[in-house]
Amino acid sequence: MLNKLKNIFNDKKIVVRFAPSPTGLLHLGNYRTAVFAYLYARKNGGKFILRIEDTDRERSKKEYEENIIESLKWLNIDYDNFYRQSENLTSHTKHLKKLIEEGKAFISKEEAKDGSGIMRELVRFKNPNKDVIFNDIIRGEIKTNTTDLGDFVIAKSITEPLFHLAVVVDDYEEGVTHILRGEDHIPNTPRQILIQEALGFPHPTYAHLPLVLSEDRTKLSKRKGALPVTAYRDIGYLPEALINFMAFIGWNPGGEKEIFSKEELVKIFDLSDIQKGGAIFNEEKLKWMNKEHLKKESKDKQFSNIKKFLSEYDDGIIKRAQDTIIERISYYGEIDLIKENEFEFLIKRPKITGDKLVWKTSNKEKTIANLIGVLDVLSKTSLESIDSIKNNLMPYAEKNGKGDVLWPLRFALSGQDKSMDPFTICYILQSVEAKERIENAIKLLNQTTM
Repeated sequence: MLNKLKNIFNDKKIVVRFAPSPTGLLHLGNYRTAVFAYLYARKNGGKFILRIEDTDRERSKKEYEENIIESLKWLNIDYDNFYRQSENLTSHTKHLKKLIEEGKAFISKEEAKDGSGIMRELVRFKNPNKDVIFNDIIRGEIKTNTTDLGDFVIAKSITEPLFHLAVVVDDYEEGVTHILRGEDHIPNTPRQILIQEALGFPHPTYAHLPLVLSEDRTKLSKRKGALPVTAYRDIGYLPEALINFMAFIGWNPGGEKEIFSKEELVKIFDLSDIQKGGAIFNEEKLKWMNKEHLKKESKDKQFSNIKKFLSEYDDGIIKRAQDTIIERISYYGEIDLIKENEFEFLIKRPKITGDKLVWKTSNKEKTIANLIGVLDVLSKTSLESIDSIKNNLMPYAEKNGKGDVLWPLRFALSGQDKSMDPFTICYILQSVEAKERIENAIKLLNQTTM
């Protein structure tokens, strides 16, 4: 009968699941498992299941479940079926009773470990004390002697199944053929295989993934720098970049190329390319990947994303500053980090002083003459592009001294010692505003005693 079940199971379409527990906000390392499972399912024309494992009634919270669903939706990781483990309690109980009736599990009266003296009835699996051998796609053959496991607990009571029993029943009834999960689950696998055999279920194929490690090579956690997926969303990362980044944590298709769309990843993903050792979470690599994806976005999408962080800015200014902003950021949230120092002068005229307007080898009179000359050049120049402004102003600056011309121009426009170049500022501000700022600088110089 078991061989017949195995044959039926092997003939089925590939079905993979992502089965998180809603007991806290999952970090990016957790979702790496979802990405691998999703890519594997889609590569093989199979099904991808989301199962919320909420049998821990005390710790499971609705808001954490909602965050998992929200995160996958934002990442554009679509699932074919959705299950809650708690909704399958009737089936868990049925199979639990079957194990007890067949003598493969038993009720054990034990004193509670909290020191209360209360007796409770646990259900323990009757361990056959045998070797369990399974072939892991990533790690090859794994052999475990189960004697040391003892008669392990599979339920707190007939109506309170624990992880090992619930997982085995759910995987069987949901038709899961391949289980991709972290290597920290390897010790769980022999227990689950024993339960599968006791219930006459076929064995899924296992692939235990390398753990995601922080840069100090300890297990990644929220305390070690990995944020929940929705936190990366809120600070302006792109879902395409996060999927690309997570796919490359412990996997590499070979070759020089590292920037892939989700569709490209589906085509090339292969479990045989997954490494066995721990995979490092590299924040700088994530920033680099995000910047590469950010540059590939359409102009309209870039504008829309920038606008979220510069909502007080005029649309025209944002559009003209767009390319400059994209050059300066790795993710959109960095706009908030540099806005005050690098962009504020675009909407708020800077406070300037006469002495700062004069280049170190120049003087007041020469600076005034140069700014007047700049106004004359700009009056005859199209401000439709940065190049047109630069091509017209540079000959004048080269003739009269680059520092003598470009320093006071940039400072008059920005009020900053360091800022984007004056050609770009003129383009963003356009003629009226740029002209008025230069005129104000000339007026200030005339009033300044030096």
